[in-house]
Amino acid sequence: MPFLLERVRDKNTSMENASDTQSAPGGRRNFLGLVTAATAAAGAGACLWPFLQSLAPRDSAAAHLPVDVDISALPPGQQIVVTWQGKPVFITHRTPESLAALQDAALTGRLRDGQSNDQQQPPYAKNWHRSLDPRFGVVVGICTHLGCVPAYRPLPEGQGGGNWPGGYACPCHGSKFDLAGRVFRGAPAPYNLPVPPYSMPSPTVIRLGENPAGQDFDFAGIQQL
Repeated sequence: MPFLLERVRDKNTSMENASDTQSAPGGRRNFLGLVTAATAAAGAGACLWPFLQSLAPRDSAAAHLPVDVDISALPPGQQIVVTWQGKPVFITHRTPESLAALQDAALTGRLRDGQSNDQQQPPYAKNWHRSLDPRFGVVVGICTHLGCVPAYRPLPEGQGGGNWPGGYACPCHGSKFDLAGRVFRGAPAPYNLPVPPYSMPSPTVIRLGENPAGQDFDFAGIQQL
């Protein structure tokens, strides 16, 4: 009888071991499957997030924030181009010679709007140099004819013979502007290059998109871009 009970006990133990052996691989497979699925989902989520971010509407307010430009290293006779509200802005360090040329009375008669009577600039830039500081020109670099970007041609020679005082030349249809952005007569461009709202919080910083204290100018009110 004890021998029979021992046989039964051994048989039950063998069946339990067999059951564990059969169920363990399946359990491990199920667990690994869950881990794999979770990892794949996490990877897909990581890839999807930048994609969804790219579909999200951009903050339009950020595009209209003022832009500070350090001009401390800009040498005379040179120009830099920066982007403001998606537009190229030319910032030029004008030489004493070019400033003298801008004040030449003979030049005014060759310009379509030499006195800047058309609203293509803020009131504080309605002067012979169309800027806050005569040394630094600040204009939106978009030709008022059909929207091409004029080339910087600061030297008198090489453009328009000996009468060319230096400035900007549009490569598309030949419009020419002086270094204050004023358009020459006979050019297809109908208006001077626009001057954006800007201020100078220090002598070496130009802040695009912000008027000087006490001044009010809305760039949307210009005649033509």
